[in-house]
Amino acid sequence: MSSNASEDPWRIVNLLCNGTLYSIYTAILSHTLTSEAKMLGKSEGKKVNDLASNTKDYHDKNNRITTDWGVKQSNTDDWLKVTAEDKQGPMLMEDAFSREKIHRFDHERIPERVVHARGSAAFGTFRLFESAEDVTNAGVLTDKSRETPVFLRFSTVLGSRGSADTVRDVRGFAVKLYTKEGNWDIVGNNIPVFFIQDAVKFPDVIHAGKPEPQNEVPQAQTAHNNFWDFQYMHPEATHMFMWTQSDRAIPRSYRMMQGFGVNTYTLQNDKNERHFVKFIFTPELGVHSLVWDEALKLAGQDPDFHRKDLWEAIENGAFPKWKFGIQVIPESKEHDFEFDILDATKIWPEELVPIRYIGELELNRNPDEFFPQTEQVAFCTSHIVPGIGFSDDPLLQGRNFSYFDTQISRLGINWEELPINRPVCPVMNNNRDGAMRHTITKGKVNYWPNRFDAVPPAEKEEGGYVDYPERVVGIKRRQRSRKFQEHYNQAQLFYNSLSPIEQQHVAAALSFELDHCDDPVVFDRMAKRLAAINFDLSQKVAEMVGAEAPQESHHNHGDKSKGISQLEYMPANPTIATRRVAIIIADGYDSVAYNAIHAALASAMALPFTIGTRRSPIFAAGERKSSAKGVKPDHHLEGMRSTMFDSIFIPGGAESIASLSKNGRALHWIREAFGHLKAIGATGEAVDLVKQACGMDKLVFSSGGDVVDSYGVVTLSNVDTSGLGNIVKLVKNGKNFAEAYGFAISQHRNWDRELDGLNTMVAY
Repeated sequence: MSSNASEDPWRIVNLLCNGTLYSIYTAILSHTLTSEAKMLGKSEGKKVNDLASNTKDYHDKNNRITTDWGVKQSNTDDWLKVTAEDKQGPMLMEDAFSREKIHRFDHERIPERVVHARGSAAFGTFRLFESAEDVTNAGVLTDKSRETPVFLRFSTVLGSRGSADTVRDVRGFAVKLYTKEGNWDIVGNNIPVFFIQDAVKFPDVIHAGKPEPQNEVPQAQTAHNNFWDFQYMHPEATHMFMWTQSDRAIPRSYRMMQGFGVNTYTLQNDKNERHFVKFIFTPELGVHSLVWDEALKLAGQDPDFHRKDLWEAIENGAFPKWKFGIQVIPESKEHDFEFDILDATKIWPEELVPIRYIGELELNRNPDEFFPQTEQVAFCTSHIVPGIGFSDDPLLQGRNFSYFDTQISRLGINWEELPINRPVCPVMNNNRDGAMRHTITKGKVNYWPNRFDAVPPAEKEEGGYVDYPERVVGIKRRQRSRKFQEHYNQAQLFYNSLSPIEQQHVAAALSFELDHCDDPVVFDRMAKRLAAINFDLSQKVAEMVGAEAPQESHHNHGDKSKGISQLEYMPANPTIATRRVAIIIADGYDSVAYNAIHAALASAMALPFTIGTRRSPIFAAGERKSSAKGVKPDHHLEGMRSTMFDSIFIPGGAESIASLSKNGRALHWIREAFGHLKAIGATGEAVDLVKQACGMDKLVFSSGGDVVDSYGVVTLSNVDTSGLGNIVKLVKNGKNFAEAYGFAISQHRNWDRELDGLNTMVAY
């Protein structure tokens, strides 16, 4: 692509319309990145500079292969051995070069994380747009002129490193902020509560969720006896397991899920006033999920789906963003609530404690190498900076011990010297030695106080951390306070606050999970537990899993809270940016519709992919194979599945549709996308193809020049260029086909299709 193309986005559209295909990644990157974004993409920033001395460019033409001790090697393909022209002799142990190559390979693996083993990460920037100086003196939360480098690691919890991305599970949302005062780690999840109140139960909840000990089955799933046995035996887990059975546990993308600090921390200001705080990240793109059948299929079809999605977005300059918010309670009001604000199994309802959004987190750079960055990054809840402190949250207190301990086990005592973990501010102390020590400290003493008055503790005015003088009164004993013993009110609040379609999904998820439990004790008990949340829910699930139907219900208070239903988190302005759209064609396709919609999608920052009956060129109606170049698809129908896209579009063309109508895989693509509630677009003869694949009485199709949107199936029978149009603004009942179809994609799913039962009327 010429350099001028990056200056003129319409040049790209014209090229696309003329049938000239460039990589969609290159096209979008060229015409959307501003100079500021390009600068970010070039790895500017303190942390990137800090990593530079440890970064090598493998593709430098001057490089030659060397040993780890620096000697250039002339041959790394053959072990030194005794040979003759016609005879192979023994290999020689004196070959230090080959022995190094093998023993380095033998020791490449380190212990994987016990939890959060499978992850993906990116670099980014944290900025404030409002100072929180009224509640804290932490520089990172008060200085609006700062841009703080961050590294954010997403993860599943229960699965091993080799498990799939799309399993039903909690997702880790761990942020390392490299502040001027030291590293601050927010080690959170995409769900605001947890299964347990006291950290001493952590080994039990993880043992119960992991594969069962007798046969190491199942991997990365909670659909088994031990997990649900634990849930029943621990009523405190009730609120959390309702979240995990909701759509929150099967996110569409890491970029489309919230992040929560989970635990209760504290903030201190210059007046020495203390506030309790929770941290929240809310995505700019909205909070969206997969549907369950889709998640199951993707786990096998594309187990790296979330990893690739995050990488693809950043590579294309569509940098994910989250608003950063705080919920704050003055110390004087700690006991003003019916729940204990230190209980990690409880949320702080927004009606009682509003979220105050004060900043923004943006991810704008992919890692250079997975292992030394994404795999070796290590987080600690105990890593805080002046102005931020700990509460008496018993889960947090235990995490503060456990996280530090597990990093030592996994990475060694000097894990904080690893490039990805080290701060960007100066580090100096009397910690010494240990395996794999990197730092060389000059000086005659290594203790304090010393005769040189060297390296004294910092005064508060110099930025020294000063603990808040909390007054503590109580009796030493193993017991939980009264408010910690109520477990069902917020589980009811959660379920009550969901939309009808989300409640349907919870019932379906519980029915799936308990169907995989073969011990009647487990699913009978769980049906009774559900009656403490919602009696109708317990009856539905009991019937589905063959459990004894509960006879008694727990009173449901009927209260609801905002911010719980995902449907409240649609983007402020409808967008299809980074949405993956499959355009399905065969020989004889309508090039006018294909080119117009391909260009319209690209101009709106969506990612259109051409899917053909083969990957070699496909020719439009009227094109002669002998003289035309055709369109080379990105993939063929058997190489991809509809699950890997947010929507599908089929342009007309009599020959193309005649071919696709006889192709079982093409029909399956349409039916599966329909069953997964995705927007489907069709023009010209393709309207009849969609009707063939999933026609039913309730669906209405275009029969002329009018655009018809019926349950997210957008059709236009009579095609001309003006009817196809461009995407100017995404609004319901758009002016042309492109806008109507784009709006349907922006809604993520057509839930009415499921509420009215249409998705169950097709086989997919």
